[in-house]
Amino acid sequence: MIMENGNDPLESAIGERLRLLRGARAMTLDDLAGASGVSRAMISRIERGEASPTAQLLSRLCAALDLTLSAFFAFSEGTDDPVSRHEAQTVWRDPETGYQRRAVSPQGTPSRVEVIDVTFPAGARIAYPPETAKAGMTQHVWLFSGSLRMTVGDAVHDLRPGDCLYMSITEGHVFENPGDTPAHYAVVLDRGRS
Repeated sequence: MIMENGNDPLESAIGERLRLLRGARAMTLDDLAGASGVSRAMISRIERGEASPTAQLLSRLCAALDLTLSAFFAFSEGTDDPVSRHEAQTVWRDPETGYQRRAVSPQGTPSRVEVIDVTFPAGARIAYPPETAKAGMTQHVWLFSGSLRMTVGDAVHDLRPGDCLYMSITEGHVFENPGDTPAHYAVVLDRGRS
């Protein structure tokens, strides 16, 4: 699903980033549509900045481009600064669920670990398909407040504040907030060995 774009500069940057990444891989709109299962028309609307992709749709596009969401949102090249200042961190909100992700890690470092801060609204649910192209990539989901139900493959894990779940991202997984308050958690993504 795609939500209408309210001319947000980040949403325009998302469209431009998608177009550049697709071009760098010499993929046509049809190629990306076939690989992601997202229609050519929808991809074109996103690239033109006319629509905002949801988290699920963006995840499908990233999988087809062989990228993590964090890598997709790394708009700028790395700097010599090992500090990621709060006010400079990229924040994106899913227009469908209200899920908000903040890219905490300094961009462009040689670290294979990425840290993402997430606020997940009460009642929200996002399902991610298996990402078999990302073999070896894992993540820790560390819940700070609220409640979070994680389904990884066939296993269901109900997390409480302080709990941390380790998982491979190659398996399909579902984030769900069954509570009546937002869940606040960190995702620590390990891209695996190069």
